[in-house]
Amino acid sequence: MKVIGLTGGIGSGKSTVARFLAELGAAVIDLDKVGHDVLNKGGGPYREVVSEFGKDVLTADGEIDRAKLGKIVFNDSQALQRLNGITHPAIDKAVDRIIREQRRKGAKAVIFEAAALLEAGRAFQVDEIWVTVAPEATVLQRLKARSGYSAAEAEARIRAQMTNGEKIKRANVVIDTDCSLDELKARVTAEWQKLLQRL
Repeated sequence: MKVIGLTGGIGSGKSTVARFLAELGAAVIDLDKVGHDVLNKGGGPYREVVSEFGKDVLTADGEIDRAKLGKIVFNDSQALQRLNGITHPAIDKAVDRIIREQRRKGAKAVIFEAAALLEAGRAFQVDEIWVTVAPEATVLQRLKARSGYSAAEAEARIRAQMTNGEKIKRANVVIDTDCSLDELKARVTAEWQKLLQRL
């Protein structure tokens, strides 16, 4: 079984590629969702986050408000490091559990869809890194259409990430998503077939 880290910048087509891989038979896990789950009320990381960042990061019903927490950590690299120090051990345990579970089920490949896989230094958890890329003009268009971001907001989000060039240097597979959906599906299918041969 291969563990693939599927990563790429915002608006680069990661989720679409993940959907095609799931249709082809891969077990696709959204690592952002795993990260959200470890912060749910009652877990160890929840208590540590509240203790570290205060009750101001909570919603009215006592859950962690990710938007409030995001405002703190994305404007302060030390705060982000502290948050990662709290959450990463719990995420790592969840990842290990998912891999063991999928291996038991006989999955050929587990795809971890993770926007910040490389930025978070989690490349060690996967056998291969697949990166989705698209030209900045295409990404800006997608972000405006999908999320309603202004040009300035979209550009700020792109600038906050590792560049495509840096990601490509670390990639085993690069998927250019600047094409029609049919063409993209064909590209993903071709890479999936190559992966099955490597297995």
